[in-house]
Amino acid sequence: MEDRSLTIQSPLLKLKSWKWWCLVALNIFFLIIGQAAAVILGRVYYDHGGNSKWMATLVQTVAFPILFVPCLFLSSSEESTTNSSTQLIYLVLIYVGLGVLIAGDNMLYSIGLLYLSASTYSLICATQLAFNAVFSYFINSQKFTMLIFNSVVVLTLSAALLAIDDDSGIALGVSRSKYFLGFITTIGASALYSLLLSLMQLSFQKFLKKETFSVVLYMQIYTSLVATLVSLVGLFASGDWKGIKNEMDSFTSGRTSYVMVLVWISISWQVCSVGVVGLIFVVSSLFSNVISTLSLALTPVAAVVVLHDKMNGVKAIVLLLAFWGFTTYIYQNYIDEQKIRKESTEEDYEACSSNHVN
Repeated sequence: MEDRSLTIQSPLLKLKSWKWWCLVALNIFFLIIGQAAAVILGRVYYDHGGNSKWMATLVQTVAFPILFVPCLFLSSSEESTTNSSTQLIYLVLIYVGLGVLIAGDNMLYSIGLLYLSASTYSLICATQLAFNAVFSYFINSQKFTMLIFNSVVVLTLSAALLAIDDDSGIALGVSRSKYFLGFITTIGASALYSLLLSLMQLSFQKFLKKETFSVVLYMQIYTSLVATLVSLVGLFASGDWKGIKNEMDSFTSGRTSYVMVLVWISISWQVCSVGVVGLIFVVSSLFSNVISTLSLALTPVAAVVVLHDKMNGVKAIVLLLAFWGFTTYIYQNYIDEQKIRKESTEEDYEACSSNHVN
């Protein structure tokens, strides 16, 4: 890959190997658990009487203040640069633009989860890895190798299989036409999510010029703030807020459960966000997306256990295809990382040899 600005950060190279792997493992845990819990609880919200797409959209970002907690543990050694007025204008435009896109992406995800079972929804979302490869090629100058091409083809075929599957992915009481609407919006949401990652990477490269943990974290916080404000405007402008009381009263497991489901959905998405930004900082944005895709491939298994979703032959094949696509993609990432480490070692050796001769 030509651009490697999002590879392992130099301060982390000073960490011992086991400490680095502990950080990676912790963030993977946050991402997988947070995303799986959010998807399953989102389906619970709809199954028990929830019907507001704007509410389902709002809860995906409204708990963003939780992200200020990691800020308390930031090292004081991280540089604090003073931005010029021009840079601040660019930052505001970036945060607003990405925040609006995130709100739209969350809405598409909400519609998809409304009309699809949790397992089918997650398997379709796994196509984001294929979209990521395409957008990274055009926007971030990432090489399109045979392994990545294989991943794109496999994940595209898995989505096509789910599209022609008769009824295993249709949520209870949903018509065939609404199923296809859910399918299309989820595909669109996956594509938009991958585009957002590439645009964030481009923002780091062209405007922010660095990627410390604080920069990545504040990017997540401010874009979530904008997305939350957009969702609130949509909630009130659409009139959905008028039905919240009735929705709460008619929730099959009670008003308290209604509130708790929404609260835990919000918290789960932010736990997932901590894992996402943590992996971007510790490893790379590419690796973060790969682990997110792995989580989406694991979520159907959890949905079968918790929500008793059907796991027929088509879904089993799609699950295997998703794992295969994931494996080939991450193997390509492994090859790239090994190449970079080798080149870095050779450069250090040449530098030491030069100094020794001098």
